[in-house]
Amino acid sequence: MDFITEFFKGINNFLWGPFMLLFLLGTGIWLTLHLGFIQVRFLGEGFKKTFAPLFKKDQEDGINSFKALATSISAQVGTGNLAGVATAIASGGPGAIFWMWISSFFGMATIFAESVLAQTYKKKQGAQPVGGPAFYIQYGLGSKWLAGFFAIAIIIALGFVGNMVQSNAITVAMNQTLNADSFGVRFLIGSFVAFFVGLILFGGIQRIANFAGNIVPVMALLYIIGSVIIVVLYWDQLLPTLSLIVNAAINPNAAAGGVLGATVKEAVRYGIARGLFSNEAGMGSTPHAHAVAKVKHPAEQGLVAMVGVFIDTVIICTLTALVVIMTDAHKTDLEASAITQEGFARGLGEFGIPFIAVCLLFFAFTTILGWAYFGEVNVRFLFGEKGVPPYRAIVLLFIVVGAIVKVEFVWQVADTFNALMVLPNILALLLLTKVVKRSWKEYRETK
Repeated sequence: MDFITEFFKGINNFLWGPFMLLFLLGTGIWLTLHLGFIQVRFLGEGFKKTFAPLFKKDQEDGINSFKALATSISAQVGTGNLAGVATAIASGGPGAIFWMWISSFFGMATIFAESVLAQTYKKKQGAQPVGGPAFYIQYGLGSKWLAGFFAIAIIIALGFVGNMVQSNAITVAMNQTLNADSFGVRFLIGSFVAFFVGLILFGGIQRIANFAGNIVPVMALLYIIGSVIIVVLYWDQLLPTLSLIVNAAINPNAAAGGVLGATVKEAVRYGIARGLFSNEAGMGSTPHAHAVAKVKHPAEQGLVAMVGVFIDTVIICTLTALVVIMTDAHKTDLEASAITQEGFARGLGEFGIPFIAVCLLFFAFTTILGWAYFGEVNVRFLFGEKGVPPYRAIVLLFIVVGAIVKVEFVWQVADTFNALMVLPNILALLLLTKVVKRSWKEYRETK
């Protein structure tokens, strides 16, 4: 297992090298300029569009914008916000959070473009509309093979490997809460998660959207409240922590007492990689949820999609980082979600560990549902309805396996396949920029 882990780590050092980071950030900058800094000027309108349909009923040919966003956030808000942030700090130092902020700022323009294209090129599968990168790559770019490559990559990256990450994080958190860790316990936890995922997954997008729409906002609010309480309790550490994050981004020695030997390259690599894993802007996953929304114009859902990145990274990831650094939990020898649990334990006392375990359970659980659905759309794209039953069975199997294997191995494999998803999706965004820009112009002219 260690040999395979090192193998994937070597691949990731190449895939997540300067080219990929420039590719991602460059695309975000490119779209930001072409859209006139849309994430600054129209984020407020995005919030209005998000919550306006809150009490509207879904229609047979789609779901409302809020539930589409809830489904999207259910995929975005997961282990990336808790375990991913902690891992970024542990591997790249506090400066990684600065680069996570940078990636999210430009990522808002990227996810706007993804959602507009998903709406523009969506098709019908039965009574429901579906869309995503595979659709706008094939029907927008006219490249069937590249669409197929993306579809295969996302099935493996999210449906299989990504859900191993979520299952693994749930298991680590539950083990620390129960103070019991063995093969039998891990297998039991993984089996329970797989069972309940199966119950909802077989109900399709409507059941997933309804579950996400009810659970995600409540759990996100509780997590935010818990984090804010700790920040208030450690208020004297707030400004020094923010200063450390910024200084460590360009001067790794500022992280003394934290990650020794962390370089600027590592801060950038882990900040952007974990930021992507968290908010998924540019990855090509969340457009599948936004494509299902019933809206008057594609740009409307693009504005809603920006709100998802803001909530995910600017609010939730930042609060996690503050808790971890302000309580010095990042200086421990713990790993992944256990670091975040330690931070909350120091801030909230004994209540902190079960609090994070419950939050992580629901966050990761809804992410599994969202990612399983995203993969399912692409299974249908490639193989039709006949491919869905075996796909769902394999997803449930990987959930169980993810609960058993080592956490570092899972994260390394996830980073590899995330990169393979990003490449064709970002290429499509660059080549279809004119479509996005034209859609935004049309929308503004009708206002």
